[in-house]
Amino acid sequence: MQRAVLARAAIVLIALIGAGSVHAGDVVAHAPDSTPAVTEVPWLFGDWGGARTRLRDRGIDFQFGYTGEFAYNATGGVESKSAYADQYTGGVTLDLDRLLGIHDAQFQVTLTQRTGNNLSAAAQLGTLQQVQEVYGRGQTIRLTQFWYDQKFADGLIDWKIGRVTFGEDFASFSCDFQNLTFCGSDPGNLVGNYIYNWPISQWATRVKVNLNDFGYFQTGVYDANPKYLSLQDQVLPVFFSDSTGAIIPVELGWLPTIGSSKLPGSYKFGAWYDTSTADDVGEDINGDPIALTGLPARQHHGRYGGYINFQQQVTDNLSLFLNVVMADKQTSTTDRQIAGGLVYTGLFESRPKDDIGFAAGTTHLNSRVSDSDDSSEYAFELYYTYRPRTGLLFRPNLQYVVHPGGTSQNDDVFALGLKTSANF
Repeated sequence: MQRAVLARAAIVLIALIGAGSVHAGDVVAHAPDSTPAVTEVPWLFGDWGGARTRLRDRGIDFQFGYTGEFAYNATGGVESKSAYADQYTGGVTLDLDRLLGIHDAQFQVTLTQRTGNNLSAAAQLGTLQQVQEVYGRGQTIRLTQFWYDQKFADGLIDWKIGRVTFGEDFASFSCDFQNLTFCGSDPGNLVGNYIYNWPISQWATRVKVNLNDFGYFQTGVYDANPKYLSLQDQVLPVFFSDSTGAIIPVELGWLPTIGSSKLPGSYKFGAWYDTSTADDVGEDINGDPIALTGLPARQHHGRYGGYINFQQQVTDNLSLFLNVVMADKQTSTTDRQIAGGLVYTGLFESRPKDDIGFAAGTTHLNSRVSDSDDSSEYAFELYYTYRPRTGLLFRPNLQYVVHPGGTSQNDDVFALGLKTSANF
């Protein structure tokens, strides 16, 4: 309890330091050394009278953020209800070259706090993927990042070690949509019982080799331990006992530019292997159905899967994406997820920075744990982003979920949502 209070106080104290000098004008976080133009500034609270620029130039770059998500189920579930969930974020990036003379090195610390309610549970929607992605993993304060990053050979090799979130490096994907089907690193959406997305961090190390004129190759080792999900000792960078194994991901990334406009693309091919011993989802120790015998589950050494994440800007205004992830059928309750969509920026000439997004996807319930002919949940989302000013956005959205939980026995869900995000 005392650690949670101390962490909350740390976030508030840092925020108060920033709010004490609020002025208009901003600077891009993690920007190049050259001073960016005022129009590039992403901070709602501005440049703190120039203090933020001076701190960044000396090697100290603060991050403060807030995300809130409202959802209401017009249809589906046991009754129509509304729910609101949110997340506060406070962090700092230390440029160790400028601070200590350690060339091409940085250190990151980030704390998060989640609060609020989950509509998927409150209204008993029965969905495999939440309609409020920001909810979950315990509504508490957590140490989300605590890592050291060092580059070698003029950036050829990039090494990271510390408390790291899986999705910041592997199968990394944006979280613009509110339905979890289209948000974040998809392996964590599919097998979240052992691959943990933000805000859960694990002790890990990652090595990345940048390949000139192609992209990169990277691999890592993550400590596998369910204690990272607990609500105790989650503020300080403690080591947990009784680890079950190690998660070893690999990823090859191709980063082309197409056409005369050099439109950027990102094509990631990845896989993972977890050395832990895990229960079979359908069979007992004798190979009979667990649901009938109630005996202990058959054991498997190792869990695994693979994914692709494709993103491509096809015009100055339009970008497309496709995410596919699959996991082994022996240990995974949900064994595949496919999601694709588009984002169009500047639909209206008077609102050049606003964007509209549409996505469709499906999450499949392993046939070994389902007797349904169609064990897939289908999700659709349409949103519009309104940016009234720098550092603030409002994103109303419509979600429709067919066969929640991968069964036609659940009523389809139609949900109205609103995501609010502020970058202070």
